[in-house]
Amino acid sequence: MKKLRTLVVVHSSLVPPESLEGHTDKEIDEWRTEYNVITTLRDCGHDVRCLGVLDTLTEMRQTIAEWQPNVVFNLLEEFNGIVTYDQHVVAYLELLRQPYTGCNPRGLLLSRDKPLSKQLLAYHRIPTPGFAVFRRGARVRVPRKLAFPLFVKSTTEDASLGIAQASVVEDAARLKERVEFMYEQIGSDALVEAYIPGRELYVGVLGNDRLTRLPVWEMVFGRMPESLPAIATRKVKWDRSYRDRYGITTRAASDLPEGVLAQLDKLSRRIYRALGMSGYARMDFRLAADGRIYALEANANPNLEEGEDFAESALAAGIKYSELLERLMSLGLSYRALWR
Repeated sequence: MKKLRTLVVVHSSLVPPESLEGHTDKEIDEWRTEYNVITTLRDCGHDVRCLGVLDTLTEMRQTIAEWQPNVVFNLLEEFNGIVTYDQHVVAYLELLRQPYTGCNPRGLLLSRDKPLSKQLLAYHRIPTPGFAVFRRGARVRVPRKLAFPLFVKSTTEDASLGIAQASVVEDAARLKERVEFMYEQIGSDALVEAYIPGRELYVGVLGNDRLTRLPVWEMVFGRMPESLPAIATRKVKWDRSYRDRYGITTRAASDLPEGVLAQLDKLSRRIYRALGMSGYARMDFRLAADGRIYALEANANPNLEEGEDFAESALAAGIKYSELLERLMSLGLSYRALWR
């Protein structure tokens, strides 16, 4: 790949230092992804600048106008603390006719709004757990068409924010308690869906028009007590000591029942296209004991940290980390935005 002027856009609190020296593991974990991307792109010979964004796009516009980057490498996951506003930053890049990595604004809008994305999947006859939405301030009643246990999560937040063992509820009292927790502590509406016991599978997808499906990855819950639901809580995803304590890990999925791999491949592509996604994404599924597959979520612009699920599944497909980042840049440069 030719050497490119690359503007890496990150949250203002996640601008990484030039070196890891002198920093604790806890500090490094905060901006490890940003550090991995920037240092790898520089090692590949690209001219890289990093820009932190919080609640204004003025500096980004000035930098683009003055430096004229070939591509913006988008690592933003929110704007001014609001997750669903990242789509507006990408829309702004489109207004500037600036190529960028990752998903387009429409794909971000549809995938970030979990109830809307589930409605779209149901329309396309893609199996997903039954659900109900509780708007903030609404009275909490047990949904007629759903049976316990139920899984309560935010309608918009990602990275498992607000998800804990208490998110799986067994009765009306716990349901009310957890929905109100979403209202008061997370500040969002609550999505309540049928809890599907089974294997947690992740499928990475790369592409705009032509799609590449990466090897299926699985979260293995190790020594997690059987009395606890096997779900990807905030602690499971981000607390290394917690994962080590219970032997929780992710790895290439093995011993999948016959036909499941083909189904996952087909479903992942259908979901990607139904939600109008581009660049790269990760689809989350549950494989129930009876062999049925349920689509849980479609995650646009998933975590790109080296050594984490998406990068590891790409590596299993023979795509090294540096090659993965450059492929995302190529996809951004070739995406057929309306202004093209």
